[in-house]
Amino acid sequence: MDIFGIAVLLFFVMDPFGNIAIYLAALKNVAPKRRVLVALRELLFALGLLMLFLSCGDSILSGLGLSREATAIAGGIILFVIAMRLIFPPPQGVLGELPDGEPLLVPLATPAVAGPSALAVLLTLHSTWTGPLWELYLGVFLAWLAVAVLLLQASFLQRFLGPRGLTAVERLTGMLLIMLSVDMLLDNLQSILHLTP
Repeated sequence: MDIFGIAVLLFFVMDPFGNIAIYLAALKNVAPKRRVLVALRELLFALGLLMLFLSCGDSILSGLGLSREATAIAGGIILFVIAMRLIFPPPQGVLGELPDGEPLLVPLATPAVAGPSALAVLLTLHSTWTGPLWELYLGVFLAWLAVAVLLLQASFLQRFLGPRGLTAVERLTGMLLIMLSVDMLLDNLQSILHLTP
């Protein structure tokens, strides 16, 4: 796998199209002039998390006594909860009440962009990569850059879709996220069952 292959793999794992509705919902109560700045801040946090996990993810997990499967299952549960709130939003909104109407780290930086799936892929790539390490970092950066370009257009999509269109996208994304979260849970549960004697 080359740099382009790494970037494409991580791009699809980070699922920017599925995260558009989450970004729109999280930035709904943010002042229009600050939406791009807040989104960019969260994307930079996500890049920092991706690079940190690529550098020392194995050490972090082993130090906490956590397995890759446990991390992925926890991420699947979080995705399931977010998906249910997209389909059946509570009165206070999909993501609840946020301080000053602005998200911080959760849920935009993680688990939306730097989610458990992306982190698990980074762990696998780091442990199996035989080329220069800078190629891995460049591949991660290119994937993040493509995701960032798409998600920074979320506010324009909000104006284009309107309230009803946005609601429809949120419901559809919720359904897709439920399927992804259940698939993530099943895959990792099967992996755990295969490991046990």
